Amino acid sequence: MFYIPWFHYNKKNSNRINSEEPLNMKKFLIYLIASLVIIAIAAMVGLRNPSIQDKVMISVLEGLIPSSNLPEEDSLSAVICGSRSPIPSPGRAQTCVMVRAGENIYIVDIGDGSSSNLRNWGIPFNKIKSVLLTHLHSDHISDLADLHQASWIMQRRKAKLDVYGPQGVGLVTKGFEAAYEPDYFFRNTHHGDQIAPLDVAGLNPHTVDLNQPKIIDEDGLIVTAFEVVHDPVKPALGYRFDYKGRSLVISGDTSYSENLIENSRDADVLIHEAQANHMINLLRDFNLQMGANLNAKLMEDITTYHTTLVEAAEIANLANVKHLIFYHLTPAPRNRITEIIFLRGVDEVREEWTLSRDGTMVVLPVGSGDINILELE
Repeated sequence: MFYIPWFHYNKKNSNRINSEEPLNMKKFLIYLIASLVIIAIAAMVGLRNPSIQDKVMISVLEGLIPSSNLPEEDSLSAVICGSRSPIPSPGRAQTCVMVRAGENIYIVDIGDGSSSNLRNWGIPFNKIKSVLLTHLHSDHISDLADLHQASWIMQRRKAKLDVYGPQGVGLVTKGFEAAYEPDYFFRNTHHGDQIAPLDVAGLNPHTVDLNQPKIIDEDGLIVTAFEVVHDPVKPALGYRFDYKGRSLVISGDTSYSENLIENSRDADVLIHEAQANHMINLLRDFNLQMGANLNAKLMEDITTYHTTLVEAAEIANLANVKHLIFYHLTPAPRNRITEIIFLRGVDEVREEWTLSRDGTMVVLPVGSGDINILELE
């Protein structure tokens, strides 16, 4: 008898609550929409106020300050600042590798778009000691002027930017300087010596003498140049970096090279160009079918002086390299499907490898055997 009234009351109350739920939800949605509208109107009105605009702009600028995310520990590291060949691929710059030994930075090749990558990643341009060119094809030198400006304006450089390369490097640097001489003058006239000092504007070329292959020996770093095979380009160079017991090698453009194997012996990392000739042949045949005979000939020509991925994997094995990084990708994969096609046969030859993209970074800490593969964003 006692529970019956309670049951009826609760049931009645429950029905009353349930009947009000849709009404409460409608009120909540109305209040929410009204609040959002009010906030939007307030924001629109507020953004017309110059002082509020300035505060918003400051907030935006603070968010634009890049963080380089470079390793803090003493190490030898490399960042792929350009991962593709001249064949276009969205999101990839042309050939470039940034090598960092301790606090010093060296740029190996500087193709189109790579200088912008370095800016976007917040790389400290005042730490750049020199540029090393593997050879003088346009996709390895075209951003040299942009790199020069970034390392000159407001960087308090004490001398012209050193540029190492094969025979002809002086002609290249002289050409860039002639083209940009008015730019140097105008910027100095406008900004003065504090910002754009004329006495250090320009490039200082060093022609690599392969009879004296050790081209840099400073702050614990030794850089050794060696010849690779990129006929008819002669000489084409590769570079080996040795720093406090860690080592990495950059192939440059080359076909299969015994000399590269010898100079890569027991290195921690080999950064080697990679061309998928099975894809290049498909591009050649497609161009022939489309009547684009010159494009087809171009595809045929490039198969003769580059290294396939399988060959690069074999080279890394023969040199007893611990880790292999593919770069100068031809044609660079655009999605996961083309990546699978591009990498055909690699796993059958080698286990330790990385397919690079712009921002792939390898870090070799001093006093350790670790090989850390990271990504700069």
